[in-house]
Amino acid sequence: MEALLWLLFAYQVFVLYYFAVLNFLYAFFALYGLGSVARYARELSELSLKDLLEREAYLPVSILVPTYNEEKTIAHSVRSFLSLHYPEFEVIVVADGPKDRTLEVLKEAFRLVPVEVVYRRVLPSKPVRGIYRSTLYPNLVVVDKENGGKADALNAGLNLARYPLFCSVDADSLLDAQALLRASRLFLEDEGVLAVGGTIRPLNGAEVRGGVVEAMRLPRGFLEKMQIVEYARAFFLGRAGWSALNALLIISGAFGVFRREEVLRIGGYRTDTVGEDMELVVRLHRRAREEGREYRIPYTPDPICYTEVPADWKTLRRQRNRWHRGLWEVLWFHRGMLFNPRYGRLGLLAMPYFFLFEGLGPVVEVLGYLLFPVFLLLGLTNLDFAALFLLLALGYGVLLSQLAVGMETLLLKRYPRLRDRLWLLFLSLLETLGYRQVLAFERFLATFQVWRKRGVWGEMQRKGLEPAQAEGRKEP
Repeated sequence: MEALLWLLFAYQVFVLYYFAVLNFLYAFFALYGLGSVARYARELSELSLKDLLEREAYLPVSILVPTYNEEKTIAHSVRSFLSLHYPEFEVIVVADGPKDRTLEVLKEAFRLVPVEVVYRRVLPSKPVRGIYRSTLYPNLVVVDKENGGKADALNAGLNLARYPLFCSVDADSLLDAQALLRASRLFLEDEGVLAVGGTIRPLNGAEVRGGVVEAMRLPRGFLEKMQIVEYARAFFLGRAGWSALNALLIISGAFGVFRREEVLRIGGYRTDTVGEDMELVVRLHRRAREEGREYRIPYTPDPICYTEVPADWKTLRRQRNRWHRGLWEVLWFHRGMLFNPRYGRLGLLAMPYFFLFEGLGPVVEVLGYLLFPVFLLLGLTNLDFAALFLLLALGYGVLLSQLAVGMETLLLKRYPRLRDRLWLLFLSLLETLGYRQVLAFERFLATFQVWRKRGVWGEMQRKGLEPAQAEGRKEP
């Protein structure tokens, strides 16, 4: 009995130190991220983007759009990609054996006709059943292939891509008109840049006309609003901080720009994981480190991609479960980098952080919630100390969310209406009261489902754009 009490007490002390270290790291990344975003907002000039066009200094881009069952959003998304402000690009939509009318919607909206295309099959993929080209847009190609998953669809698109850069974009997303200009300029400025990640913003509630986001408005649903706060913190504090350390391990699958040659060199996307976006970036880091090359994989705050976020608990939990399983799969594939000084700050800081705090964090947190009543019953907890620690932890989380929302609304001015800004600041107070705990429990479950559900994506329910969104609503 004494041994059990000692173990429970030791675990309680461990949890206190664990979250103290985690909060310190959050502060560290927030400091780097805040400085990076503020510097970017101060230095970015519209004139510099126009100079790229006038000097004809650009690299052509292939936009790869893997799609499955996206009949509600695919036409708006493709129009968004076709309306980008960029001198030379192609859009390759890969229909990965959809079961709905995705392919038919594309044929009707863009007047597709079948064509014969000769191309080099560098990367393996499921068989291609047909290739179509638009009679309205000569730079639009649609590939119909057997279902093989998102990574397989991206590999098929890479085989057809013609340009030195490629941009992977989710089919339920819309791009800011200047997104490619802002991202591609980094490849021109530094030949060592292998990939660039941008900011993902929830599309829900936005006013969209002709596939272009004309104004940002808060969505009606509580869950959708909460994800705006969550995304702001993840990108403006987390990824901006890691980028400043040149240890960015994640470029969202919803939007990222890569050097095609570099991705082909390492074999394209892995098809045996649901975390193919993170795995590709980690593999790019790993290969460059092993070859001793100078390189960068940066995050830049303002190539904006708008994506539809889950509007119900079932879909949201399924998405976060998949994300967390993907994280564990990547950590397992690249376990040789963990605590390995050969990989510098990647092996000694980034990989250990994702293992100890992102991977194991939900386990420590949920066990803490479950064991707290036991500690109370056994008299192992000082209530005053526990209450103070809880208030400090919650308050610290709120502070970070407030910083992220402040950067979103004030520095980058994505939500111009005052009432929307106030709403976001208020929601950052509520995030730690239930929302965080539900998602922590889902990630806790995902940790123990990694091998049983390996490669399982699950169905994602999409609402699509509401009529008022698609046409642009008028404010009273």
